Amino acid sequence: MSASSLRLNRSANVENFPGGNSFSMPSSGPIALRLKTYLINLDRAEDRLTFMSKGLSRAGLPFERVSAVDGRNITFPIPEFDAEAYRRCHGRRVNPSEVGCYLSHIECVRRFLASGEPHALILEDDLVFPEDFGDLLRGALNAGATWDILRLSTVNTGRKYPFRAITLKRSLAIALTREKGSGAYVINRRAARWMVEKLMPMKLPFDLAYDLEHFAGLRAVFVNPVPVDQMTGFPTQIQQGHRQYRLPWWRRFSIYPYRAWFEATRFLFRAGILLRFRWMK
Repeated sequence: MSASSLRLNRSANVENFPGGNSFSMPSSGPIALRLKTYLINLDRAEDRLTFMSKGLSRAGLPFERVSAVDGRNITFPIPEFDAEAYRRCHGRRVNPSEVGCYLSHIECVRRFLASGEPHALILEDDLVFPEDFGDLLRGALNAGATWDILRLSTVNTGRKYPFRAITLKRSLAIALTREKGSGAYVINRRAARWMVEKLMPMKLPFDLAYDLEHFAGLRAVFVNPVPVDQMTGFPTQIQQGHRQYRLPWWRRFSIYPYRAWFEATRFLFRAGILLRFRWMK
C-alpha cells in the first residue's frame, strides 16, 4: 500500500455502516454544539459499530464513523512509520495493527482540524460509557482552560491527583506516571496541531506517544474516577500475538535510557502543573 493510499477518503459519508446502509444520529443537546465526536471502527467490525452506536445514542452524542486503517492492508515500508526509531524507542518489530491504529487516530485529528470546532472527542470502538457521561463532559469543557488533552479511559491503575471538581462525583486530576490506553479522550486544537505536526512519522504506539505531551508544554489531565471502561468482551485487535513482535532482550537495551528520560520529565512537568493548580485554589 502506498503512502497516499493510506489516507482515508475524507469526502466520503463517514456515518455509513459497512455495506452502504446509512446511519445517523440527531445532533442536538449542548454537548453536540461544543465538540466533534469521532469513532474509529474497522470496516469488518460491524458488531463493534452496532455496540458503540447504541452506547453513543444513550449518551446523546452524534458522531462521525472513521473507517480505521486496516494493518492487514499496509505494505511496508511507508513514510508514516519510522521502523528504526520504533525499534530503538520501543524495542519491538513493526506490528501492522498497531500502525493502523496510530494512523486512524491521526486521521481523526486531521478531520477535527479541518472542522473548525474547538474540541474533539476521539473514541475507539470497545467502550462502555457511564450514566453521567454527558454531565462530566459538560463540566470538563467548562473547565477547558485548564487542559489540552482530557483523558477519559486508561488500562492502568495509577493514582490520579484531583485538583478541580467538575460534577458532584468527578474531578479533573493529574497522573504523575505513565498511563496506557487511548480508548477515549478529548483534545483542543492546540493538542491536535501538536499531534499532526510532531507525532508523525510514528515512532511509538499511539497511547505512549500522546502520553509525552509534556515535551510540547501541553497539559494532559484525567477525569477521576476514570469514567470510560475499555474492558469489554471484545477481543483485542492489536495485541493478539504481541509477543512475536518483541525483540530479543539483548536488542532492547536502547529503550531504557529513553524510558528513564520520558518517566523523569513527565513526573516533573506534571507535578509542577498539579502544584500550580492546587496553589491557585
